[in-house]
Amino acid sequence: QVQFVESGGGLVQPGGSLRLSCVLRTSALNGWHVGWIRQAPGKEREEIGCIAANATTYYSDSVKGRFAVSRNNDKNTVYLQMDSLKSEDTAIYYCALHRQSKHCSRLTNPVIDSMGQGTQVTVSS
Repeated sequence: QVQFVESGGGLVQPGGSLRLSCVLRTSALNGWHVGWIRQAPGKEREEIGCIAANATTYYSDSVKGRFAVSRNNDKNTVYLQMDSLKSEDTAIYYCALHRQSKHCSRLTNPVIDSMGQGTQVTVSS
C-alpha cells in the first residue's frame, strides 16, 4: 500500500511560517501527483495544493500566494512552505496521491488510503 508520512507541524504565531514535509516510504515518488489536504475541527476536508509529476503546482484560493508546494524526487519527499499563516490555517495537514493529473489540477479526488497520520498545525498567539 502506498502511504505518506507527514511531519513538520507545530505551534506558530499569526504571520509566521512553517515548512511541512511528507515522505513516501513505500514507493518511488517519481511519476506521482501529490496533494496537500487539511482538515480543521468541525470542517470538511479541504485540498489546498497539488504538485503534478512534472512539478506544475496548483493552489486553492484560500492559500494562493501564501503557500508553496515543491518536491524532491531523489528524497521521495514533497514539501509545503506556509508563510503569512492565519488562525484559519489551523488544521491537521496530510499528503495524498492523485492517480490523474486532471484531479491534481482541480484539487479533487485524492487517494484517501495514501494519506498518513497527518501533522498538526496550530496558528495562535
